Amino acid sequence: MKSILLTGTAGFIGSNFVPYFLEKYPDYHLVNLDLLTYAGDEANLKECADNPRYTFIKGDICDRTLVQEIFKKYDIQGVIHFAAESHVDNSIKNPGVFIETNINGTYTLVDVAKNYWMAKPFVYHDKYKACRFHHISTDEVYGTLGEEGLFTEETPYAPNSPYSASKASSDMIVRSYHHTFGLNTVITNCSNNYGPKQHDEKLIPTIIRNALQGNPIPIYGDGKNIRDWLYVLDHCTGIDIAYHDGKAGETYNIGGRNERDNLYIVDKICEILDEKVPKQASYKELITFVKDRAGHDRRYAIDATKIEEKLGWRAAENFESGILKTIEWYLEKYES
Repeated sequence: MKSILLTGTAGFIGSNFVPYFLEKYPDYHLVNLDLLTYAGDEANLKECADNPRYTFIKGDICDRTLVQEIFKKYDIQGVIHFAAESHVDNSIKNPGVFIETNINGTYTLVDVAKNYWMAKPFVYHDKYKACRFHHISTDEVYGTLGEEGLFTEETPYAPNSPYSASKASSDMIVRSYHHTFGLNTVITNCSNNYGPKQHDEKLIPTIIRNALQGNPIPIYGDGKNIRDWLYVLDHCTGIDIAYHDGKAGETYNIGGRNERDNLYIVDKICEILDEKVPKQASYKELITFVKDRAGHDRRYAIDATKIEEKLGWRAAENFESGILKTIEWYLEKYES
């Protein structure tokens, strides 16, 4: 049995990843370290709670003593690092929390891993030669795009918010540990995720919740900001493939090839709700445009060619199929 340390998997993406990973790899023991901030909820993993191959530890990734104890107690032989403060609006209000968690937390994890697995730079202890540190990042580190073009793994970093700046910094720390110490690392940068278990503050849950409650549906600016949308379980399969088959020191962009602007997103959700939970008037009448947020990037879009061609990954869902599954999950949540 091999113990893998997962961080922050009581949150959205991680809580979809854990059940998937537990089922696929019966020889893995998954140790989840999560501080359970507002974005994490242990109930997201209730289906895993009684699994003997799953261990939950409440704690801070910045706590070096705790992280060292976890490595020693469970003999950690791999890390998949999800934990991050990730809501852009919150990073504008309180940047310091993002610096602490996303930068210092990542440094603590990667440094403890290096010290536990390696005898000296570029020399692993024999038992740990196959150990890998996988860092989960975001396409927001690349900044914003014009009307054309895609982010590739060679796109220069140009973060525009405290959140994306903190993630860009953490990427660079992980990269440096590969090039300076020879640590076996891989980084994945994903596009906007959506699907079951996403925090209520995010765009798609906000649209669904407000619509069902009959409240105004807030859309920033003119609603024409574009994102490349990735169904969360497609992201999970991409992480799996990159962790197991990716080349050490490489970065892989994981995107859904589903560019949609916010107006399309809200219109599509309202159309589906009009069909599934009809009311006297269309939910579209609730759409309300609000003042744009500071530093709001206009367009993100990922070129996933590298992970598709080098590792054989493909997204199974397009936006239209994924959003239907997502709405069905939220209907059950909000109406139960």
